[in-house]
Amino acid sequence: MKVPLLDLKPQYLSIKNEIDEAIKRVVDSQYFIMGPDVSLLEEEICNYLNCKFAIGVSSGTDALLLALMALDIKPDDEVIVPTYSFFATAGVVARLNAIPVFVDIDPVTFNINPEDLKRKITSKTKAIIPVHLYGQSADMEVIMKIAKEYNLKVVEDAAQAIGTQYKDGKFVGTIGDAGCFSFFPSKNLGGFGDGGIITTNDEEYYHKMKIMRVHGMEPKYYHKFVGGNFRLDSIQAAILRVKLPHLDSWSEKRRKNAELYNRLFIEANLAEEAGRINFDEKNKVLLPEAIYKNSGVKNYHIFNQYVIRVKNRDKLINYLKSKEIGCEIYYPVPFHRQECFSYLGYKDDEFPVSNNAAETSLALPIYPELSEEQIKYVVNTIKEFFENSN
Repeated sequence: MKVPLLDLKPQYLSIKNEIDEAIKRVVDSQYFIMGPDVSLLEEEICNYLNCKFAIGVSSGTDALLLALMALDIKPDDEVIVPTYSFFATAGVVARLNAIPVFVDIDPVTFNINPEDLKRKITSKTKAIIPVHLYGQSADMEVIMKIAKEYNLKVVEDAAQAIGTQYKDGKFVGTIGDAGCFSFFPSKNLGGFGDGGIITTNDEEYYHKMKIMRVHGMEPKYYHKFVGGNFRLDSIQAAILRVKLPHLDSWSEKRRKNAELYNRLFIEANLAEEAGRINFDEKNKVLLPEAIYKNSGVKNYHIFNQYVIRVKNRDKLINYLKSKEIGCEIYYPVPFHRQECFSYLGYKDDEFPVSNNAAETSLALPIYPELSEEQIKYVVNTIKEFFENSN
């Protein structure tokens, strides 16, 4: 049996007529950059997330970059980020010649560790970028309390978490000063290319970002700020507008798939329960824990990735691939180990949890259209691996 890490074709086929009509509408209009579909998508995202403002942009990376630019992050300002995330989280800070300050992660959620965050604050710190990794919210109540205490801005990296709710029911991306989302095709809400959006409840901040999205230009050819070309194109917006009404049902299917994985791993005697952080004979596979599951909110975790941890991870990868099962490491090299950040002078042992995650974590297929038989095949194959390894 073949189980790809991600197969986008079934999703497309399920809404093919709607997608094709939306693309045709844009092509017929010949209105390819910005335009009515972008404005309507922004409005619909605001309604979905219950926030005041949204700005469609060219990518999730550019969402982060624009959000920081509009906060006037300057050279040598410090911005705190988790050391364990996709490169863009730290890369946008460095691109502004600011200093990314790395923080270790929580061993259960893989999100930023608030205690380590607070230790890293200095007089040069201007902002925090918490990442809602894999589709689960960071501990925003604690993070916002710290930000308020030290007068810091909070830019949420919600690239993997559109639709995720924190324990109080608020959607991630609407809690801090800005929320940055990605519409990369592999995301829960993915386009047919690059795209992103920024959310905020601050009207002045919104208007500044909106101007900076088009080179800081308002009116045409008059530039109050130096911005960039961060525009979202109409075809992506039209496609995303078709997909948005389906998002909650797709997220629910991902949660069901994750629950099935967890149950099957426990039944296979590879794990006792989700949320364990240490390996032993009864926990050869460490399962992801949805920590806000019992908080009463619907979208407590949307599982953009389903990430387990195992010893002999690289050998398992080879075994899974030999059985035609897709898998991926998110992420093999934390920021403090990246060559481009060596100038920051971090010591490797400052980040034990992130190092462990980089060496043991493995993402398994989780997309909504997976069948129960495919998930059972994945778990049985991993069980075979451990049996053959003894």
